Amino acid sequence: MDMESDGIVHVKDVLRIKFGGMNTSIATDPRRTAHFNPADTSRPKALTKAEVELYNSRGIIGPFTVQTKEETVRNRQAFDEMLATFTAMGKDSYAINGFHDRCATIWDMATNPRILDRVEDLIGPDIVVWATHFFCKMPGDGKTVRWHQDATYWPLTPTKTVTAWIAIDGSDLGNGGMQYIPGSHLHGALPVRPSPPEANNVLHEEASEWERFGEPEHISLQPGQCTFHADLLLHGSQPNTSTRRRCGLT
Repeated sequence: MDMESDGIVHVKDVLRIKFGGMNTSIATDPRRTAHFNPADTSRPKALTKAEVELYNSRGIIGPFTVQTKEETVRNRQAFDEMLATFTAMGKDSYAINGFHDRCATIWDMATNPRILDRVEDLIGPDIVVWATHFFCKMPGDGKTVRWHQDATYWPLTPTKTVTAWIAIDGSDLGNGGMQYIPGSHLHGALPVRPSPPEANNVLHEEASEWERFGEPEHISLQPGQCTFHADLLLHGSQPNTSTRRRCGLT
């Protein structure tokens, strides 16, 4: 889920009105502030000081176990039912987007204290869960998620959203797991370009010249585990060429 601190940060619907519904890249939009807001390392409660410092320097931390075995099984079963319903409606596996205010399972996952307590250590106690999205790559799914920063796609300012990536299935490089470039969140908003059709990108654009920011890394996740990353972190994923599904709730 995508979580913001309250106060001067506005929710996306408010900013859609303020910005006239425009989908301007944050890298070229003078109305938006794009820089990393470091977490306070002085008094963490759920995280250690070292973990908060790691988030500040690398832009991502984890994995953390945030669900019991029973919760993990129950949430996967609930997702399977949701996916079957959406598939019967002719929707694809990426279509379950923004249902946390209408689906008890997603709401419970989004408001899990094991997640929110850690988020509080990163952005403070005033938290808005403003978006959720299941990113589900089916076996043999040919789609990529090209290198990008989450903040590019969100009409929000300043850039202070924390994305929690919660594994419904196991996630690794073999089934199209997320890769990231540590420290890339410290470079502000990066230029973007449209993705060519042959990229088969889930998103419509991608970061330009991402290679100059370092070598990609990866964190493997077991079902029920979670990572947290900053909204300016460069990340993406390759197609799922395996026989295993890879689903996560962000």
